[in-house]
Amino acid sequence: MGARYASLEGAVVFVSGGASGIGAALVEAFVAQQARVAFCDLDEAAGRALCERFPAHARPWFGRCDIRDIEAYRGVLDAAAAALGPIRVLVNNAGRDDRGALDDLTPERWADMLHTNLTHHVFAAQRVASAMASAGGGSIVNMGSISWLRGRPNLIAYTASKAAISGISRTLARELGGGNIRVNCVLPGPVLTERQKALWFDSADAQRFVELQCLKFPVETKHIADMVLFLASDQSAAVTGQNLIVDAGLAQVSVVG
Repeated sequence: MGARYASLEGAVVFVSGGASGIGAALVEAFVAQQARVAFCDLDEAAGRALCERFPAHARPWFGRCDIRDIEAYRGVLDAAAAALGPIRVLVNNAGRDDRGALDDLTPERWADMLHTNLTHHVFAAQRVASAMASAGGGSIVNMGSISWLRGRPNLIAYTASKAAISGISRTLARELGGGNIRVNCVLPGPVLTERQKALWFDSADAQRFVELQCLKFPVETKHIADMVLFLASDQSAAVTGQNLIVDAGLAQVSVVG
């Protein structure tokens, strides 16, 4: 049984990219806290299927959205707020870790990866900040990655995006703090989601990561969700502008807070 956070009960939470992987674990974790959960995803079938896993009284609000389309994404955020109330917790989770060598990179691919992994963080925060502040404040959690700390090859557009997320989190924390809005960044280590297993890693790869870590167990989606719950709750009321690494000690690099 995980920790219970009284401040999350009834709180309106929005998660982008919530239909699978870490995003789905976040949706499940917030529902378990009895929050009022909304999420979006490009995969409508997966999003609807996730909703159906919950009883009717706890079923999340779902909207299909391509977060690269900022106007469409704004519309989904507005619709969620209209249905549930002002968003008090925003988790900018959506992203895609496509691989590609430097020689194969094009301006179009570079732009697409930044739109997929970075741009929506800024404009989602912009959209919800005023209502969040008027409601008394809240928490924005941006999903980064330790990949940029480790300098992983064939990921230059992805690591550029994730490094920038650490930077914008600090700036947003300063800019929005007057409205009692906290902004933090979570940097997960390698998590063997279904997408990762299908495209990039197998069990042998996962074991190699474990061997490199300080702690000798695989990092799972629940470990990421536990950190996000803490940052979303009032238990982290004085924590903002921070980069929090959840990687079982793989990177062993501290980002100065």
